[in-house]
Amino acid sequence: MTWAATIEGWLDRLAVERGLSAHTLRAYGGDLASLAAFAEKRGVHELADVRLDLLREWLASLDDEGASRATMARRAAAVRGFFAALARDGAIEADPAIRVRAPRPGLRLPRVPSRAQADDIFKRLEAAAEEGDPVAVRDLAIVELLYASALRVSELVGLDEGDLDLAERRVRVLGKGAKERVVPFGFPAAAALERWCGIRSAMLPAPDPVHAPGHRSSGRISPAIERALFLGVRGGRIGTRAVYALVERLLPAEGSAGPRGPHTLRHAAATHLLDGGADLRVVQEFLGHTSLGTTQRYTHVSIEKLRESYGRAHPRA
Repeated sequence: MTWAATIEGWLDRLAVERGLSAHTLRAYGGDLASLAAFAEKRGVHELADVRLDLLREWLASLDDEGASRATMARRAAAVRGFFAALARDGAIEADPAIRVRAPRPGLRLPRVPSRAQADDIFKRLEAAAEEGDPVAVRDLAIVELLYASALRVSELVGLDEGDLDLAERRVRVLGKGAKERVVPFGFPAAAALERWCGIRSAMLPAPDPVHAPGHRSSGRISPAIERALFLGVRGGRIGTRAVYALVERLLPAEGSAGPRGPHTLRHAAATHLLDGGADLRVVQEFLGHTSLGTTQRYTHVSIEKLRESYGRAHPRA
């Protein structure tokens, strides 16, 4: 099943069944040809292998090129119609475009690493940590926690050892507006954090030297640094700039134009939760958002998902 022949067949059907204008058909054909070329470059040669991540990445690349909102909306509509027809005909098992939406005016599409890209990031970090270098072990723990708990970078760098509960696999976070929340993390993050806590002392700075009588000196490490969960290479509490540099270095450059710092992992965590069927209000609590509307914008949940939830839950749906 080739791209070109399948696209041509779908356009012919649209002309007959819906009577679309030649102009609209040409536009749809160009949109799908653009997607086909993009997919080929990503090594996706079969229509059955197209996934939601690829479609989002394609739309994001077009957004970066300055496509208008009207054009983006048309391209999203073309993709939805094309794959919906293939799914109805049984040509593909599942419709990968059912949650595709063009960005609303004033909003840019988020850059979300796919699950495969996230797995690759963790494999690289784990391989480096196997050498036992404290910085590599720390880096793995940082990225695991950012992704596992969808933390803001400011929340991560402000964590103390006492905020971490490894036995229950949860962390206490002080978020925006000094609002505290407790969020969970999984077994891989717990293992990485336990390993880091075991060698964390290797990165603590040397205590202040004891000066001669009459000079103030505790001969101890600063209590604020002693409490800090994550330490920088100079021994102090790690800063946001160092975390940004770490994450930017790890994220794939291809298809990741725009912001590529720690917030990308926060967004990826929320998006992957929703893709896996998590409830929107649970994700809202997880992220620490005051407004559900903020969570909807941030995670670009499709209206179709909301309609499904409404249909299942509302007594008069």
